[in-house]
Amino acid sequence: MIAIKKKIEKLQSRLDSIAGGNGEVPASFALKTRKKHRMSRAGKARIAAAVRARWAKFKKNAKKGKRRLSAAGKAAIIAGIKARWARVRAGKKQAL
Repeated sequence: MIAIKKKIEKLQSRLDSIAGGNGEVPASFALKTRKKHRMSRAGKARIAAAVRARWAKFKKNAKKGKRRLSAAGKAAIIAGIKARWARVRAGKKQAL
């Protein structure tokens, strides 16, 4: 605890020597606050227009409508299901 107090006093004396003894920090050492960068309305409008154009291009290339199964595809699926169930039924008859 004593060592910490000594370090604090040492740092305070160094700060006083930098500040000229009055305890205040000179302006050159003060924290500088940054000004907020505000975008102009025109800049925001340009960005918004670019985003709208980008999404319009994306939507133009997107597929439209629902995907539908062709008649031949549906027939092939039905044939496969019937064949599978025929094998299941045949297996049950052999088990009996």
